[in-house]
Amino acid sequence: MSGAGTRPALRRLLVLEAPERSADGGGGVVVSWEALGALWADVQPVSGRETIIGAREHARVSHRIMVRGAPEGSPARPRPEQRLREGARVFAVHAVSEHDPMGRYLTIWAEEGTGA
Repeated sequence: MSGAGTRPALRRLLVLEAPERSADGGGGVVVSWEALGALWADVQPVSGRETIIGAREHARVSHRIMVRGAPEGSPARPRPEQRLREGARVFAVHAVSEHDPMGRYLTIWAEEGTGA
């Protein structure tokens, strides 16, 4: 991972997805995911943990993901409740901020998990 003054290595292609909610006909909601576009990224694990809930193991890994900058309100700027996908791997976006004062890159704080 690069510091604030250096360029991140954007070598992984992630798909930005947004939730689409629709009624399920029984009073509930069905969530599907709509692809919004692809972002080249630098993905770095930060921390991980495993817990047992019931009889199932749940593993969670926090990641710091860097992508090219996009202004507030731009559809290319990830937001909390969206996610990034790389094949079968899914990264839930928790927070997004500018990485550098010029806004050339964004830092995305995301979590990848299994057993949910």
